[in-house]
Amino acid sequence: MERQMRLKKKQTRDMIFNEKAGDVMDTEYQKILKRKETLKAIGELCLLDDNLMTLVFDRNIEATELLLNVILQRNDLKVLEVVGQREYKNPMSGGRSITIDIYAMDGNDKVYDVEVQRASEGADSHRARFHSSMIDTKMLKAGQEFKEIHDSYVIFITASDVIGAGHSLYHVNRMIEETGTYFGDGSHIIYVNGSYKNDNDPIGKLMHDFRCLNSADMFYPILASQVKYFKETEGGQEIMCQIFEDLAEKRVTEEKRASARRMIARGKMTLEEIAEDTDLSLEEVKELAGLQLA
Repeated sequence: MERQMRLKKKQTRDMIFNEKAGDVMDTEYQKILKRKETLKAIGELCLLDDNLMTLVFDRNIEATELLLNVILQRNDLKVLEVVGQREYKNPMSGGRSITIDIYAMDGNDKVYDVEVQRASEGADSHRARFHSSMIDTKMLKAGQEFKEIHDSYVIFITASDVIGAGHSLYHVNRMIEETGTYFGDGSHIIYVNGSYKNDNDPIGKLMHDFRCLNSADMFYPILASQVKYFKETEGGQEIMCQIFEDLAEKRVTEEKRASARRMIARGKMTLEEIAEDTDLSLEEVKELAGLQLA
């Protein structure tokens, strides 16, 4: 009898151990599968995807000088500063802020906001106006004259020809209707047609490189080397994988916040109950409730 009991206990321990081992194996398998899916997604990225584009140009003076000189059809523009994913906070309470894909400043203190847009609606003319106005708010300090404000360029690189006239570039500047002359306020908006094809033209070559999935097919070496690093090397892929994970977590958080806002609007639950159901902190829920009541 005692021997049978020992045998039964051993069988129970073995079963528990096997179950735990199985759980570990399932978890590892899921990690491997997720990793493969992420690497496949990375392989399908090009410079028209803002996650890759931001990494390639962030703090990369040489690449940004190439980009701006080609788009502005110059060869003498020198970049002093370039930052990816720079946030511009709206000073108005509850006002909408923006995050710029690429912020750059040249030697004459002119400011450049470069955005890439896969979807046409992302390049709406009102969005360009808003970006331009937000940049202007950071230009002057108290006591400065309005004439001291520097030129600004809001540049949208779009996957398709959003203007639809077949040109590679579209320059938007304020004009005086009655005279047909340039207003000269220093505000510039440029749309770059990402579908433009002409391998004998600098813009055509640049847009070709923006569409490329394979760095070996790109014209401009500085862009090709950066794309190769982030897509094809272990170190670069690790950075990209982390970005994908962060984005997934951000989406989950946004979904929770959206759910909490709906619950708050219905007014049938306490803030404590909403926090428990959405797995948000009570402080976050209170903040959301305060924003909705404002």
